[in-house]
Amino acid sequence: MLSAFGRAFRTPDLRRKLLFTLGIITIFRLGAFIPSPGVDYQNVQQCLQNGQTAGGLYQLVNLFSGGALLQVSIFALGIMPYITASIIVQLLRVVIPRFQQLYEEGASGQSKLTQYTRYLTIALGLLNATTLVSLARSGQLLPGCALPIIPDDSIITTILIIITLTAGTGLIMWMGELVTEKGVGNGMSLLIFTSIAATFPTSLGAIWTSQGPATFFTVLAVGLLTVALVVFVEQSQRRVPVQYAKRMIGRRTVGGTSTYIPIKVNMAGVIPVIFASSMLYLPGLIAQFNQPQQGEQLQPWVEWINNNLVRGDQPIYMVLYFAMIVFFTYFYVAITFNPEEVSDNMKKYGGFIPGIRAGKPTADYLQYVLSRITLPGALYLGFVALIPLVALVLINANQNFPFGGTSILIMVGVGLETVKQIDAQLQQRHYEGLLR
Repeated sequence: MLSAFGRAFRTPDLRRKLLFTLGIITIFRLGAFIPSPGVDYQNVQQCLQNGQTAGGLYQLVNLFSGGALLQVSIFALGIMPYITASIIVQLLRVVIPRFQQLYEEGASGQSKLTQYTRYLTIALGLLNATTLVSLARSGQLLPGCALPIIPDDSIITTILIIITLTAGTGLIMWMGELVTEKGVGNGMSLLIFTSIAATFPTSLGAIWTSQGPATFFTVLAVGLLTVALVVFVEQSQRRVPVQYAKRMIGRRTVGGTSTYIPIKVNMAGVIPVIFASSMLYLPGLIAQFNQPQQGEQLQPWVEWINNNLVRGDQPIYMVLYFAMIVFFTYFYVAITFNPEEVSDNMKKYGGFIPGIRAGKPTADYLQYVLSRITLPGALYLGFVALIPLVALVLINANQNFPFGGTSILIMVGVGLETVKQIDAQLQQRHYEGLLR
């Protein structure tokens, strides 16, 4: 393994790509600690040292920003606006026929969709920046901290912070695209990987300090088992055999080959977990805006939400979280994988599944296989997502428990994909990759 890494750095063009990627990652992490203009950095650090953290609404954004959100740095919004914009544009293909036409046009159409994603990212960044500044000015970003995060709350300072945060989002998006173009791996995914990995030392150190060495090593053991489970499931797939008939094109005979359609157990990735988390944040947000004035009584439905749907250690929260992950897994897979389209493409090029007639029977068979294999994938996603919530109950860890949920799914998925790309480039040059 070490010799393989040595070969990677001895290859000039691959070494240049790796160093470029590491340079972008370094700039991205440095930006997480540069405070926005008008923000009192000392007050923010003092509030964080006192254990004041954001509520559930911004836990996911803070995770994807590598802790930059609570620092109110220039990269406070992280990559989350781009992720949201990408998901929205992908879902709009089902609603807007023009988006689907662009997707089917190939590279030219998909470049337009990418441009729409960029515009939507800036718009969402502007909206999120305005919300973040409003929370920081009102003291709700770090509840319980009496120190002002933005001492000068004039309109000029507020606009300057909003513009800075939005520009930071655009810069992150540009750096991610640069890594994809000139570096190694998918740039956006690697930036998310970096943000999540940056929170691991703090989370593990907090567990060591508060719970002791025994709990710390137990968490590490659970983490290794979770990583092994995620790697096993992420690599698992159902291979549907496909046979192509021989055809005469001019004087040449083409076809007659056998291949397969790889249907992954977890085709939806981490998207259902993000959807479910976002949906469960809404009741808490609604309850937050319906808090009683001084002297008024708390409404029963607001009290029920505060008791059952705000904290992750409540049974109702866990059950709803698990059920929504299963639902969104089926929903997202139904959107992204179209059995009829796959069947039509196979029929167009003379392909067929042995024992299944072409056309509608093939589409029905693919739908049957897809529905059967999505169930274990949905249950697996729900199980992994519940690990940090169970840890919250057992060892009183925070909801950013390092080994579980969105963090471990993203890290393992991005790590596997990046290693595959490096391995493929090594094999092109040395006939020998990273893994043997």
